Amino acid sequence: ATIASTDMELLLRDNVFVDFFNMFLNLPVFGQTPVYISRTGWWDLWPELPSCLDPSPPALLAWLEKHRLPHFCKSSLCLHLILCQKLLSFIQSEEAAKLLNWQSADQWLLEKYISGSQGMWNFRTFIQGMAGEELTDFWLTTERLLGLDESDASQRDLYLSLLHKLKATHLREGSIIITLCRTITGCHVQPINTRREILMQMQEQVLFMIQTYWLPKFFIHCKMGMEEEESCQPLLQEYQERLLQANSEEPSGHSENLFNMHIKRSQGLSGPYCSKKAKAEIWTLVTEGRDTQEMKMPSFLVLEPAGSTKESHWYKDALGSILQQSEHPANTAFGGERGATAPTSPKRSPEQVLHLEGLCEDKVLSNLCSSAPCVQLPSLKKPVQTSSFLCWALSAETFAGRPFRDFLKRQDRSVETHLLDLWHDLEEFLPVVLDPRRENSFFLRHLIGEKICKTYLEEGNIQQLPLETRTLRNLWNPLMSGEFSPWILRAQNEICKVLCGSYEEFLADDDRTFLQFMCPQGDVPVPKMEGLTVGKDVHFLLAQRINQSLKLSQALHGTRNLEDLFSEYWQLITSWDLWKGSSIQAEAEP
Repeated sequence: ATIASTDMELLLRDNVFVDFFNMFLNLPVFGQTPVYISRTGWWDLWPELPSCLDPSPPALLAWLEKHRLPHFCKSSLCLHLILCQKLLSFIQSEEAAKLLNWQSADQWLLEKYISGSQGMWNFRTFIQGMAGEELTDFWLTTERLLGLDESDASQRDLYLSLLHKLKATHLREGSIIITLCRTITGCHVQPINTRREILMQMQEQVLFMIQTYWLPKFFIHCKMGMEEEESCQPLLQEYQERLLQANSEEPSGHSENLFNMHIKRSQGLSGPYCSKKAKAEIWTLVTEGRDTQEMKMPSFLVLEPAGSTKESHWYKDALGSILQQSEHPANTAFGGERGATAPTSPKRSPEQVLHLEGLCEDKVLSNLCSSAPCVQLPSLKKPVQTSSFLCWALSAETFAGRPFRDFLKRQDRSVETHLLDLWHDLEEFLPVVLDPRRENSFFLRHLIGEKICKTYLEEGNIQQLPLETRTLRNLWNPLMSGEFSPWILRAQNEICKVLCGSYEEFLADDDRTFLQFMCPQGDVPVPKMEGLTVGKDVHFLLAQRINQSLKLSQALHGTRNLEDLFSEYWQLITSWDLWKGSSIQAEAEP
């Protein structure tokens, strides 16, 4: 995706960019996860650097510009940033005021509703299940596709994959997109340059419909919701006062504190800089949790597939055995010796029985969305290993521009890269097959399933994968049929075991690169005297921040069900200000 600039100093003046970028920076795939507060101009690093260092803001910006921004531009968060900016630009325009009879007060209030990642999440929640959802999905997919160069061999596979996805969903006969853009047809048979031009015209038409039809409907919905919420009355009163002021000037939405930027100094560090250790500490809190009243992080839920077929009953029985196993006090969440056999359908052969030893239960629970009761994960009783949180990190890599994959490509590790691609394709398949209510679910699950089989599981390719042959062979039938199978989870778990060492190298490389920018004179010194250790409460807030970043990214990307707008949102919007940090900061405050 193309953003306005690649100059970090200019980008950080835009509070909307800062909000999306903060969410990106805090995805758990990365080693260093900083956050920037526009109002104060402060950077908060995690892991922290030793307190004896005086970190330089220009060095940090240079590191971000070279080693984070390129990945952000390839992420789905960047696509949502661009869409958000286009919607805000329309809201602020004279065209919108004239076309929709909006006054400056209306524009001010709608900006509060839709600004930032939280605002886009609210908008996408509102249009879920309606035509606006398909229009938005088409715009985002097309924006990603138009940013690729088909003639570039490194981008061609992704380009063709997105094009096939468009043809199978939004560009099929009778779709909302084709109906809307009826005057622009034949894009699938035109030369490449004409196809691109037609897609651009279709995208413009779709954006205009979103701006002129769905934005006003969203605005009315939000005003009605706020009128019913008592805590929103002061905000509505300010809105009424602004209606009486014809030409009130609004803040630019850009920070002026950039040249007063600072980096928060460490409160004390008792060991060398190591993001792997810091990530393990955070993961301990994510899995162990705290008292229910203190925990604000999303629960791990399980979705039962719709329907009452024997196949779905077999699925529920198999998953039930996993859940019972995870609740048993003798078992640990990671690394323990576990063995369980999933019940099988009477028609299944013995070769299709899945033995679940070594299967990471938290992976099962964290990726299946639903309304089923929460399942408590067992406490950790052993030192945290990288394999414990690798699924957590990989699930975030999709939304982070695939930095781990780029590392593997630079290291010329074709087998590991191929395995990682398989893991992500299986991850993309799961939410589609487990939630039949999703838009174009039937077409997508068959498209993705067939792609996985042809790319990884045909005879010529299956020998290249260092996974159990039985696992790979038992993936074929359910994937070709567009159905769920626990073998998918087994395959992902085996892939994580293979990639564990490579991911540790990725974190170490990320640490070295960061320290080269922040401490170019040499190795980071380790204090002789142990400093103050970071308290558990600070760790917990960090865990909340990282988990909230992943939650919002999943929702925007479409791998997590969007939730309804609750009254808590209306209470939050009255005090929510991008200057104070970001969506993830607001959610993580105690």
